Amino acid sequence: MKILIVGHGGREHALLWKLHRDHPENDYLFTAGNAGMETLARPVAARPVDVETVTAVVRDEDVDFTVIGPEAPLAAGLADRLRAQGRAAFGPGADGARLEASKAFAKRLMDERGVPTARFGVFRERAAAAAFARELGERCVVKASGLAAGKGAIVCGTRAEAEHALDACFVRREFGAAADEVVVEELLEGEEVSLIALTDGKSLLPFLASQDHKRALDGDRGANTGGMGAYAPVSIAHDAFVARALDDIFRPTLDGLAAEGIAFSGVLYAGLMLTADGPRVLEWNARFGDPECEALLPLLESDLLELLLAASPGGEGLAGHRARWREGACVTVVAASKGYPDAYETGATIDVPADLEGGAFDQTGVVVFHAGTERRAGEVLTTGGRVLDVTAVGTDPGEARRRAYAALDRIGGDGLRWRTDIGWREIDRLKSR
Repeated sequence: MKILIVGHGGREHALLWKLHRDHPENDYLFTAGNAGMETLARPVAARPVDVETVTAVVRDEDVDFTVIGPEAPLAAGLADRLRAQGRAAFGPGADGARLEASKAFAKRLMDERGVPTARFGVFRERAAAAAFARELGERCVVKASGLAAGKGAIVCGTRAEAEHALDACFVRREFGAAADEVVVEELLEGEEVSLIALTDGKSLLPFLASQDHKRALDGDRGANTGGMGAYAPVSIAHDAFVARALDDIFRPTLDGLAAEGIAFSGVLYAGLMLTADGPRVLEWNARFGDPECEALLPLLESDLLELLLAASPGGEGLAGHRARWREGACVTVVAASKGYPDAYETGATIDVPADLEGGAFDQTGVVVFHAGTERRAGEVLTTGGRVLDVTAVGTDPGEARRRAYAALDRIGGDGLRWRTDIGWREIDRLKSR
């Protein structure tokens, strides 16, 4: 079987790694731009969001199955185009990807379906948005409605911060067309949890809950980022919690999409805030999380390809399928370029020991997923803000974290920085029991 992975970040490396572990006999391709993925697959010259070129690659290479990782090609209609050409693909069409590509659409759908979420308003001009922010009080969240690479949500603790955030969207246009519509919503208090489920449009197959670390600095301080690390599972997101989330959040949302005429298949990913009144949806994503995916797949014992094929149009469906998980925990630490998420330099040389590249995972419990790297003249160089996702499993999150940081200490190069407290909430929680 020939499989194309669209994307070349840490999430896509993790998907490729798991697919290759389950089915090393298959032929794997990926959209070029990741030094780590080159050891498992052949790069092809195509940008993930270039629908025409990717479609041509699938045709010319006679690809059997395409797994679309990032949100941008989903929103651009890549899955639709491939299916129109009779090619199997994993991921929703552009209409379903609106759940992530338009926060305004997602909020309105949740409001109509009674899905618990924050009080909100959707605005196209600054004055009305500012008036609503004042109505909510000093604390609110300002969000660019469109895709902004995980950086379009600004948490505001004062009126001045809200005014500054609205200027970023409406005046300075820091998020471009993504802020043509702006969502202003109440600031929810609690602990965040990411919950992912595969769906064929009817059945829902939940994964383990995970927790992302969005802030740049230890102690959840600093600017929001695309994610500085993650761990799984989350003990407070137990079986009863997941069952409730499926009934009260996932099922009504899926039914709402169907009522809109949208046959959604792929990944439904809810970012949840655990408030005193129960879980509330912060955001919906239409793809695997990054870096949550990297913290989940090393724990997955089920055949990933089997699940992806079953969830995709033309597959057998997910009814009767279950996800099997290994015991223990997994922690992923993001090694980022110094300066990230603000201005940062690329082109720094890094050196990842061979035994951390995934082949020795069964012995070491450690694998490094590449995110922003390229190989040039025999050296691995940094190309992005998030560079490596150093991932480890252990009997508990404490052991997994120790292994991940021990691996980080062995990676050469002085152009990287990382948080030192990934998983701290869960580790503290388990210590207090």
